[in-house]
Amino acid sequence: MLVNETFAAYSNIFVYGSMAAYTVAMFAFAISLASTRGRDLVPAAPAVAEAATGGVALATRVVTTLGGPDDGARPPGRRAGNIGMSVTWLATILLGIALALRGLSVGRVPWGNMYEFSLTSAFAISLAFVVLSLKRDLRWLGIFVVIPVLLTLGLAVTVLYTEAAQLVPALKSYWLVIHVSAAVVCGGAFCVGAAVTCLFLVADAGERRAVAGKPYFLDGLARRLPASNALDAMAYRIHAFMFPLWTFAIVAGAIWAENAWGRYWGWDPKETWAFITWVAYAAYLHARATAGWKGRKASVIALIAFGCFVFNYFGVNMLITGLHSYSGV
Repeated sequence: MLVNETFAAYSNIFVYGSMAAYTVAMFAFAISLASTRGRDLVPAAPAVAEAATGGVALATRVVTTLGGPDDGARPPGRRAGNIGMSVTWLATILLGIALALRGLSVGRVPWGNMYEFSLTSAFAISLAFVVLSLKRDLRWLGIFVVIPVLLTLGLAVTVLYTEAAQLVPALKSYWLVIHVSAAVVCGGAFCVGAAVTCLFLVADAGERRAVAGKPYFLDGLARRLPASNALDAMAYRIHAFMFPLWTFAIVAGAIWAENAWGRYWGWDPKETWAFITWVAYAAYLHARATAGWKGRKASVIALIAFGCFVFNYFGVNMLITGLHSYSGV
């Protein structure tokens, strides 16, 4: 099938349009976060003794909620945050159109090389964020999601860009849609989960230092975030919800491998790091379910798992040669 150069060119235009929109959203979210009145944490009682989980439950009282008290006036930063959310929705739609045009230009799903994978991954991250925002106020998270999306798109258009072309034979399978779509959705959610986990560590450190009466160099940011226990619970729910889908993605990949290469598993670098990632996320969920780990210890495991995922995505594809090299640049 011939490549439709017109669709391919319009796809590139929509990619750059989405990047411009994400840039506007980034500045709007930055203004919103900087303008938000932080919450004041006043010690309500001495810190609770070290719990069996290895964490410290901090007894604190939130005096000012995130965004300021509900005094009838529009809280500072809310308008900029609303603009950021609206423009992020626009950017997500533009990027989705870019992906659709890329696929139409070659008559296939747009997942045939690292450039297309990166566009799809950025779209998945953004889509996960805006969908989550339908049920809760996530303006405080916006800048920490938009920046990774912009970096991914920037890497895609400057380093990974590949002209639209047909798939290599090994990729011509309906399992491409099943396996890759599941992996991409997980990647988007894992990225949002990692951002929430990092912000939990900031908020937790700020609360601990507030109770101890010690200064904290990220105190301004910590006060503008939700309570650490809420962030910890949110990160856990994201990871717990996505882990079964990641398991399915690995199983689907094994079935595809049997169809393409005649074996379900061969310890190819991509397969190996996908399994390592699965083990790391399983360890995170297992630690929370059995050992009762919450807070910082569990967060470290979650970030290690996300690091394995990122290495599997970039490092294995770009630095290591294996059977999955066809999905490289």
